[in-house]
Amino acid sequence: MLRDEIITVFGGSGFIGRYLVRALCKAGWRVRVATRRPHLAIDLKVAGVVGQVQLVQANLRNPASVARAVEGAHGVINLVGVLYESGRQSFTRLHAQGAETVARAAKAAGAKRLIHVSAIGADADSPSRYARTKAAGEAAAKKAFPGATILRPSVVFGTEDQFFNRFANMARYAPALPLIGGGMTRFQPVFAGDVAAAAVNALEIPESAGKTYELGGPKVYTFKELMTFMLEVVNRRRLLVPVPFPLATVIGVKGEMFGALPFAQPFLTRDQVEQLKADNVAAPKAPGLNDLGVTPRTVEAVVPGYLARFRRYGQFHVREA
Repeated sequence: MLRDEIITVFGGSGFIGRYLVRALCKAGWRVRVATRRPHLAIDLKVAGVVGQVQLVQANLRNPASVARAVEGAHGVINLVGVLYESGRQSFTRLHAQGAETVARAAKAAGAKRLIHVSAIGADADSPSRYARTKAAGEAAAKKAFPGATILRPSVVFGTEDQFFNRFANMARYAPALPLIGGGMTRFQPVFAGDVAAAAVNALEIPESAGKTYELGGPKVYTFKELMTFMLEVVNRRRLLVPVPFPLATVIGVKGEMFGALPFAQPFLTRDQVEQLKADNVAAPKAPGLNDLGVTPRTVEAVVPGYLARFRRYGQFHVREA
């Protein structure tokens, strides 16, 4: 049975957003997906029963559109974020100013709950602009909406991710894969479905209001271990070449120049190199998935199911000895 309340999701047409919309529908919420290009997210209409999902146009750089998107909403979830800057889609405009715009609009509209999805590593003193603006967004959300719940996931994996899929695709053509900083940076990958479940549960757990949760999977890996695992899954032998941080920074400059071309995505940026200098794992005593009633799924249980397509002869190809 459908609930009467509406949950507005900013960024609902993105990677994590699609998992979240399905989870909200399964929980019986009415979902309003606020996105810049609703015509490109029409498939979300079938995430629930007829009429359960509504698509509306909204842009975090346009406060009026944000205000319209949250009208009458019981709860608001902000997933908007970018991994690299492009044109007007800057870290400051989206992560910091955009977060404040959403929080202010949610408060003015009388929303009961605000869930703001940030990232592990958000730090006002970080050398990374990504991390600094994520921290600024958290602060702005809490100031404008004091009961906001902050979710900080580590690197997120899932069928459409830009982590395992990206490197598995590179392994199809490249004879070697780079290990920035030697590949010793540690990650705690978390499944997108678990992040979505955490957000849905946070809506219904009153005690989560005003708290910050760091979302990581059940195991910590080095970047090199993740690349080794990926290569085993896709059954390809590739060299793993350590790339010192100074050289990676130079490559990042070239990546940014490439990304400046129309419709091109940078293969690496200087800011991403700065992020890789710090581990991306949940703080030992920070509340996490378990506190939100979610048992995290492992990389080993999920990733092979969607990386099999990168094997030379498809998913039924027998691995070499």
